[in-house]
Amino acid sequence: MSAAGFRHEEDSACGFTLVEIAIALVIMGLLLGSVLKAHELVTGARVRNLIAQEQGIKAAFYGFQDRYRALPGDYAQAVTRISGTSQNGNGNGRIEAAATPNEAILAWEHLAHAGFLNRTYSYSATDSPASSPANPYGVYQRIAFDAVYGDPATTLPARHNLKLGAQIPVHIAAEIDRKIDDGLPYRGDIQFSAYQGNAPAAPSATNCVNPAAGAAPATWLAASGQSNCGVASVF
Repeated sequence: MSAAGFRHEEDSACGFTLVEIAIALVIMGLLLGSVLKAHELVTGARVRNLIAQEQGIKAAFYGFQDRYRALPGDYAQAVTRISGTSQNGNGNGRIEAAATPNEAILAWEHLAHAGFLNRTYSYSATDSPASSPANPYGVYQRIAFDAVYGDPATTLPARHNLKLGAQIPVHIAAEIDRKIDDGLPYRGDIQFSAYQGNAPAAPSATNCVNPAAGAAPATWLAASGQSNCGVASVF
């Protein structure tokens, strides 16, 4: 056997050919592409889920207001006019979590028994699966009149807002804002919220939002990987 033939057999026995390496790279690329596509599909599904919740609840809120000329949770004639309701609100035009009963939780019972929600909720003094809806991350949602939205370093007026809950990954929050609002966490209808609810910790604006300097608006830290952000939909 020639020296050249010996070297060829030795190279074939000890390593991969260029064709084999190329095939392996193609397979790795296909697998990586499948993983990325699956992640993209999961992200898209969660964004659509939260947007559907936001739009459905706001439609229910406005439908209730139009029918009864009152706010869910705050409605002072709910027991007599809505079958199945257990509590009235105080009728002061504000859905207040500090009221007795807690109007921010009572709102779900009023909306459900009036036929504006697909599920039935019953009032309790604290959030539970039977009294309040939750986001896909298990954090209860809330409609309330307060200032827990937008820039926590700024004094904001209290407004009715729907809290979609904490534990929302920042890239999901940013995508929701881009799809249905202006993409800015301290402006528009969709804003950052530090509301904690039953989450292990309150969302931090420092971790979720980049406070741009000067006149430039703040932006979501979408690439940071932060998993605990909050979103409020301001009425």
